[in-house]
Order: sequence, then C-alpha cells, then structure tokens
Amino acid sequence: MDILWWQIAILTIYAGVQILDNLSFGFLAQPVMAGLITGLVMGDVTTGLMIGGGMQLTILGVGTFGGASHIDANSGTVLAVAFSVAIGMNPQQALATLGVPVASLMIQTDILARFTNTFFAHRIDSKIEQMDYKGIERNFLYGMIPWSLSRALPVFLALTFGSSIVKPVVDYLNSDLKWLGDGLTLAGALLPAVGFAILLKYLPLKRHYPYFILGFIITALFATIYGGLSSIGTSVAVLDDNFTTVFSPLPMLAVALIGFSFAAMAYQRNQQTSVKVSNSQNQTHQDHLDEGEIEDDEL
Repeated sequence: MDILWWQIAILTIYAGVQILDNLSFGFLAQPVMAGLITGLVMGDVTTGLMIGGGMQLTILGVGTFGGASHIDANSGTVLAVAFSVAIGMNPQQALATLGVPVASLMIQTDILARFTNTFFAHRIDSKIEQMDYKGIERNFLYGMIPWSLSRALPVFLALTFGSSIVKPVVDYLNSDLKWLGDGLTLAGALLPAVGFAILLKYLPLKRHYPYFILGFIITALFATIYGGLSSIGTSVAVLDDNFTTVFSPLPMLAVALIGFSFAAMAYQRNQQTSVKVSNSQNQTHQDHLDEGEIEDDEL
C-alpha cells in the first residue's frame, strides 16, 4: 500500500507540532503517542502501539543530564510505523532499522534548529533595547518556525520519497540477506530490555532491591495464575457449550498500582524517619542552648 498525500500531510503537521509540545507540555511528544496517532492515520493502531511502545521502552533510561539535544524518538516512531504499515514490514524490524537510526540522526536537525533560533534571540535582544514589546512577542513566536521545520521537513521528505528506497531494502533483507533481517528483528525485540537496563542503572537498587525482587515475583506470579485460569477456562469452554465465562488477564495497570502502593509506603516511612531525626537534632540543639543559658538566680 502507498502512503497517501493526506496521510503525509497529517503526519508532517504532527511532526512539526510534537516538538513544540515537547518544549512545553510534553503530552503529544511521547513515542507511544506518536505510535498511536500514526497508527490511526495509517489505519493500523496495533502496529502503531507495538512500535510506539517498543520505542518508549527503548528510551526509558535515556536521559540528557546536563545536555540539551537528544534523540528524537517521536519522529523515528512516525517513520517506523508509517513504513511498517505501508510496505508490510515486521514491527520489530522497523523499530531496529528505521525507528532507532532515524531518532539518532534527528539529533543533527535538533542542533540546526537551536543554531537557527539564535537569530531570533538576537533580534529579541535588540527589541528589548528599543522597548518594542510587540516585537519581542513576535520574534519569540517566530522561534517556533525552525523548531517545527526541523522535524516536519525531514518527515515530509522521508514519507514522500522514502518508499522507493525502503521497500527494495526491506525486500532484500527478507530474501537474500534474510539472516541479517532476522538479526535486526531480534535486535528490535531486545531494544526495550536495553532501555530497562539503562533505567535500572540510574535507580537506587542497592538500597531498594527488596522491592525490585518483590515486584518481579508479584508480576510473574500473577501472570502465571491468570494465564493458568485462562487456559482452564478455554478447556472447559470446549467441553461445555454452556460455559461462557471469560477470564480476563490481569491488566498492567493493576501491577503498576501494586508497585505504586509499595513506593508510597516506603516514601511515608522515609518521611517519618526524617521527621524523627529532625526533631531529635532540634531537641539536642535546644539542650545545648539551655546548658549555656544563665538563669535569673545566677546573676
């Protein structure tokens, strides 16, 4: 299937808007949202969520501490989902061959947007000296133009002219270079685990390792129990036509709420300990002051 002109137009607009949202609210500028929106536009929400969720987990532990430019996972997700749906590409292969490389390459356009924006920053400086408040506001808004174009233009060009390049490459990966295509698919499946590993490196596991172990066990235990119940229900339904009960799996939201409960209890306990330590220190300080205080009868 070809990518239609209206699909290119909507995805280009979204690519330009999401970076502005990333600089402000950050609601639309998430890979999972990029996957959902692109999936809706392309007519395959399942593929969009698979690639968007995979990219979200991949960058889970990626941070720009002390830095400014970072990979644009949203634009990478848009292109990966669009081409995966358009040419029937494996979602995991699209994540590894398109999503991550494009996200990394977009660092250069991010730097270009920041560099171009200095022009408007200098114009604002001159408007400040002139006390031209309307000019300050106007040039501030002009700064959105290079930001939007830094994402919208590459996405537009890739969607417009990329199909003729991507499709032969994908066909070649799945035929003559099938071993490489299978390897890239496997790499795409492992990327979310890499994101988790990077995240765990920043978390204070040495201090809270019991909660980490407990969370893993709870998740595995519930998955086993609910998976077994679902299998039993399927078997009974085959034997008895009147058995219509459906066993739903435990949603990840429930597991997340369990983890949140443990985190809240640990936080409250730490707060109480901090209050006790603070009160003890204040009392000790007060005792020292009382020891040096001169009473009236000592004068």
